[in-house]
Amino acid sequence: MLRSLFYERGDFIVKFKKIIVLSAALLLLAGCGSPKSAADETSTKKMEREKRVVTTTVATTEIMAKLNVDLVGIPTSSKKLPERYAKVQKTGSPMSPDLEIIRSLKPDVVLATKTLEADLKDGFEQAQLKAEFLDFRSISSMEDEITKLGKTLEREKEAKVLNETLSQHVSNIKAEVAGKKQPTVLILMGIPGSYLVVTEHAYIGDLVKIAGGKNIIQDQPQEYLASNTEFLQKSNPDIILRASHGMPKEVVEMFDKEFKDNDIWKHFNAVKNGRVYDLDENLFGMTASLNAPDALDKTVEYLYEK
Repeated sequence: MLRSLFYERGDFIVKFKKIIVLSAALLLLAGCGSPKSAADETSTKKMEREKRVVTTTVATTEIMAKLNVDLVGIPTSSKKLPERYAKVQKTGSPMSPDLEIIRSLKPDVVLATKTLEADLKDGFEQAQLKAEFLDFRSISSMEDEITKLGKTLEREKEAKVLNETLSQHVSNIKAEVAGKKQPTVLILMGIPGSYLVVTEHAYIGDLVKIAGGKNIIQDQPQEYLASNTEFLQKSNPDIILRASHGMPKEVVEMFDKEFKDNDIWKHFNAVKNGRVYDLDENLFGMTASLNAPDALDKTVEYLYEK
């Protein structure tokens, strides 16, 4: 009887130990799995707070690539866009984005340029799309916008690195031209059949200012002004820069005809001295972009004869 009871108790102890070992194993497995679950949860939350972003300009699209941001819509452009967006939906040209396509993408925000705000704002509002108009009228204002985007999209580290690259190049250019004789500059922005005078408040005017040139148009708040050739001739700039906004071949032909047919241009020192330059549209756009360092280098070449 005692032996039987002993064996029964012994069996109970063995079974109890097995239960303890099994429970410990299950707890261990649960413990090993918890970090993975936490990581999955963090990843899920991160995906949930990633914004759906549409860009409407090439410059902004390039910046988003540098900030490592995925996009749901990009502009339609003949210019080469970052490869990471090769399969992303095209939404039309920067000046005339397709609002129906953009609405179908259900974006949290549409990024456009302040230069086109007057033309696009009402359309975005009527389509009930949240749009932010970024100020790329100068390199410094572009850097400010990059900082804001970095904060909003949780890419502050990437934004800081990008801005440091831009700022360093600007500092290098300023150091390079310091002490050089300041040339006076007239900047013309042309479209087929017409042209405007560019002030220092527009992007190309900002490039000239950073490069040490003096815009002959001073104390004007606007970015662009109607041309008054008699006033311009009295200012008699050392250099004339001719930029195009779309259809560069036709614009150059228009400028050539204007300078040939309008007798007043032959009295400009810039014309007499052969200091008239046609700017490459891919390098000198209407707004700042990430190719600003190259544009600055080229501006310095134009302003200072070797």
